[in-house]
Amino acid sequence: MATQTLTSKRLRIEDSLEAINQLFHEKGWTDGLPIIPPTEDRVRRMLTGTKRKPEESLGGMPPKFGEATIEKVAVNAVMAGCLPEYMPILITAVEGMLDERYPLYGMQATTHPAAPLAIVNGPIVKKVGLNAGYGLFGPGWQANATIGRAIRLMLLNMGGATPGKVDRSTMGQPCKYTYCVAENEDASPWEPLHVEHGFAKNTSTVTMSSGENPHNINDHVGTNAEHILAIAAGTVATMGVNFPLVPLMVICPEHAATIAKDGFSKNDVKHFLFEHARLPLGKARASGMYGQGMWPKWWDSSDPETSIPVTENWEDIIIVVAGGAGKHSAFIATFGHFFGALTKEIR
Repeated sequence: MATQTLTSKRLRIEDSLEAINQLFHEKGWTDGLPIIPPTEDRVRRMLTGTKRKPEESLGGMPPKFGEATIEKVAVNAVMAGCLPEYMPILITAVEGMLDERYPLYGMQATTHPAAPLAIVNGPIVKKVGLNAGYGLFGPGWQANATIGRAIRLMLLNMGGATPGKVDRSTMGQPCKYTYCVAENEDASPWEPLHVEHGFAKNTSTVTMSSGENPHNINDHVGTNAEHILAIAAGTVATMGVNFPLVPLMVICPEHAATIAKDGFSKNDVKHFLFEHARLPLGKARASGMYGQGMWPKWWDSSDPETSIPVTENWEDIIIVVAGGAGKHSAFIATFGHFFGALTKEIR
């Protein structure tokens, strides 16, 4: 790898961590946190994590369409604090975000506080130490934190999503710093997400979804599936989200075990949520997205008591089992009704 030519622009600056971080901050190349300087040696070391050529382009990253080369992925991975073995995950995440089906252009520039969410499945989860258990959305795990952060830095540096300029998110959310987790497949009573999407269980994948921060679903009382899912449905049917949307449900292992014990499959869970996560039309008309030209037309709009499901198709609901012990699940409000999740195999 040391013989390969790197084409990134070189900067000569005082050999000082403070000076380098100050320059990167002034240039708008960081997320506001300190970075690891992407020296040539560090970038070459990062590139040892992949057999793909540094000059290979994955495409232009919207909305400014900076060229997403393997070398640029490595540069941002260094800045974020990644290890070389994370490179296949990062490359696959970029491939997912640049897929024409993924709504990256809108997500980069919207006033909505959504961020790309990477969900990793398969053997690579344990290989690189991704956290799928306790605190998976929180701090303390290098793989989760730095992979998610590298994605954010690429969205900024290649996509041009400077907060307040191109990224017009009204308030932003902490998930815009880093948003990468793994599914807790060992604790799931159902087929994992990537198997549901047509991949073999021993295949490693990255599923790119989107969303706001996770919203806690607390149910320490329910002892059956319908009780737990009724609480979840009430959490999902919330005014103010991008209604309609594709609900992404992160179900904790204890809730999942109780639900499955009552004979509920993943599809049963989706059907239940579709039927119970609803708002009456009269109330929905006061919701945040009504009148924006995005409202589905599959119900009787003349009756204010018509029950409106939060999503157009029950099949679109996303179910992931993750987290540690404790009866807390989560609902993630996605970017909108037109996209749910896109799964890519890690090569």
